[in-house]
Amino acid sequence: MSRSHHSPGSTPSQRMLRVGELVRHAMARMLSRGEISDPVLEKHVVTVARVKMSPDLKLATIFVMPLGGKDETEVIAALDRHKKFLRGEIAHELNLKFAPDIRFRIDDSFDTVSRIDAILNSERVKRDLEAPDDDAQDNV
Repeated sequence: MSRSHHSPGSTPSQRMLRVGELVRHAMARMLSRGEISDPVLEKHVVTVARVKMSPDLKLATIFVMPLGGKDETEVIAALDRHKKFLRGEIAHELNLKFAPDIRFRIDDSFDTVSRIDAILNSERVKRDLEAPDDDAQDNV
């Protein structure tokens, strides 16, 4: 029996991860070379943070972030306008059996990381981390 990849909460397969990385590299190359002629994209440096592939590899969710986090909705709209061109270029470059349909989302992992860093660097956490060491020295 084959393993089911459609169960919720399951980890992505090696193939999904590999194809996602290939799509990410192809998108990053197209954006860095300026192959998309759009006034909004020409004004912004866009980072392709990650790509999440569907189990059947027919849908690629591309998570992007403009440098500085400015004009996120305009950048997503510009990428959506060129979705057909980008899909064709990705399919041509990767030589896949099916060209994955692509959709763009803003990557919020940078916000999550900075929020966790702020929590870990807070005085309250530092105080809690230092307290057990002081207690251990008193008992010795």
